[in-house]
Amino acid sequence: MEGQNVTLHTDTQLHTHDVIEWRFGVQGSVIAKLNREAKTKPFISERLKNHVEIDDQTGSLIITNITTQHTGRYKLDIIGNTVQNKHFNLTVYAHLCVPVITRDCSSSSSSSCCCVLCSVMNVSHDVSVSWYKGKSLLSSISVSDLNIRLSLPLEVEYQDTNTYRCVVNNPITNLTQHLHITQLCHMCSGSGPASLWIVSVSCAAGSVMILTTLLIYCICRKHRKTQQHETVQTGEEEITYADPTFSKRHRHGPRAAVEEDVVYTGVMRR
Repeated sequence: MEGQNVTLHTDTQLHTHDVIEWRFGVQGSVIAKLNREAKTKPFISERLKNHVEIDDQTGSLIITNITTQHTGRYKLDIIGNTVQNKHFNLTVYAHLCVPVITRDCSSSSSSSCCCVLCSVMNVSHDVSVSWYKGKSLLSSISVSDLNIRLSLPLEVEYQDTNTYRCVVNNPITNLTQHLHITQLCHMCSGSGPASLWIVSVSCAAGSVMILTTLLIYCICRKHRKTQQHETVQTGEEEITYADPTFSKRHRHGPRAAVEEDVVYTGVMRR
């Protein structure tokens, strides 16, 4: 695990004139060297001087505060009367991040289901994310790349009472996050049974209002037709009388004798 110290032991009885060389990587570059006969200060590669030490009594290689960059193949050469060598494969795992469970509002296949995502950021190699229902494994995904986001979906019923947990692990450790359906699966607006009930009630109320409006319109129209029909059946004409207006004609010439006065009045029919 990152941050720890690791010692690669020689596990060999050394002699005074032995030379110990430690090599790293595919190219086998020397990272540390100890000449016991010369009794000189051990050689340490400049690149690893802050992380690597060599025990001048046993020749063992000590790597301090290791990181994932120290993962790889190490070779030990002990040069004396004979040449001995040993190989070490070191794998350093990064610290795991606690998985985060979020609601995925766009991925539910049914209105009665809730889709959630379990995600882990900056995962290293040999990391997997898994969903468990109780003790049963439901699904799992792993990755070999570094520094990526790893997500695994899960779909559950709103009324599901089972226990679900998301587990992220590597070969040496694991972290768990539990799913709380009642808390997480009501965060999206416009989804879930509660929202569907609200939509249904709204539609029903709208339908009642429309039917009520149509009923009032029909009643008003029928009442209007009834009034018109009653007016036609009376068959009587209403006459309005106005006050008479008197106009007196003037005489014109000798033929004009005494003429009778004429009375005009207006008559309105309805």
